[in-house]
Amino acid sequence: MDSLTLVCTASLLAGGLYWFICLLGSAEQKGKHAVNLTGGSIKRENVQDNYNQYWSFFRRPKQIEKTENVPAFVDTFYNLVTDIYEWGWGQSFHFSPAIPGKSNLESTRIHEQMAVDLIGVKPGQKILDAGCGVGGPMRAIAAHSGCNVVGITINEYQVSRAKAHNKKAGLDHLCDVVCGNFLEMPFEDNSFDGAYSIEATCHAPKLEDVYGEIFRVLKPGSMYVSYEWVTTELYKSEDPEHVEVIQGIERGDALPGLRSYNEIAEVAKKVGFEVVKEKDLAKPPSKPWWSRLKMGRIAYWRNHIVVMVLETIKVAPKGTIDVHEMLFNTADYLTRGGETGIFTPMHMILLKKPEKIQES
Repeated sequence: MDSLTLVCTASLLAGGLYWFICLLGSAEQKGKHAVNLTGGSIKRENVQDNYNQYWSFFRRPKQIEKTENVPAFVDTFYNLVTDIYEWGWGQSFHFSPAIPGKSNLESTRIHEQMAVDLIGVKPGQKILDAGCGVGGPMRAIAAHSGCNVVGITINEYQVSRAKAHNKKAGLDHLCDVVCGNFLEMPFEDNSFDGAYSIEATCHAPKLEDVYGEIFRVLKPGSMYVSYEWVTTELYKSEDPEHVEVIQGIERGDALPGLRSYNEIAEVAKKVGFEVVKEKDLAKPPSKPWWSRLKMGRIAYWRNHIVVMVLETIKVAPKGTIDVHEMLFNTADYLTRGGETGIFTPMHMILLKKPEKIQES
């Protein structure tokens, strides 16, 4: 092989490796490059210790049940996973029904836009995103509705990511994000014209606490919609396989405990809401929401090779491999939950704060 051929071959290999490791982002939208994977607000030398600490919660399950421990537990989780979610999934950390002829990104946007359509708000009104992540839904909803959206997340790193995305999208005049606990929100009573949560309130140890806070900040007559993670009527607590799947979902998604579908409306009425509509959006004729997870297995192995290389050469912090593997295992439990029908991430409940509040 002559020297010119060797140079060309080496250049091609180097270029391919650079693309594979340095430029490869989400299959749909490069929100985060692989070389920029971090542990969120956690110092890189502490990522492995924080991962181990996260798993220690599940060795002491009673600790998870204590409300005062949950914010730190959830905050640690999102420090660990936010960059990987953005890189491998996109800026919207939730599922949506598969829609024939539509990409995953398009299906996601339709699912998000439906939420704001359900609460019936008008351009210029102020609405709340309770548990906003890095703001993917917020931006889609603001662009679709013309509303001013205020998001709240427990994680400071997600606040910085959301603000950067908002500015880049040219939507920072409509979207704002604050760092806070949605169980104790820093907002005045009766200050929002509507509210939504997309697969977020599952992190609350007691649903009545977050629903009560949302009820408090909504104006009388305003609507709230939530997409809830729940076990369905097919879940059998005496079935060991069912229990394994649900516990796997809980461990891999920082959940203090999944609720049953039949608890949601009762909790909502308990805090004062009127139930307008309730429906599992995952049921037929909706197409499987978990199909994206199954199709993503090849992408996972591709990404896992990238993560292993980056951690080995100390570009990604130690512990990134463990976090990525945890998310892959969780994806398997989520897929099994969807295929068996015992779990849904999109139990929709539409609620209204009465015009006149009855005094207790």
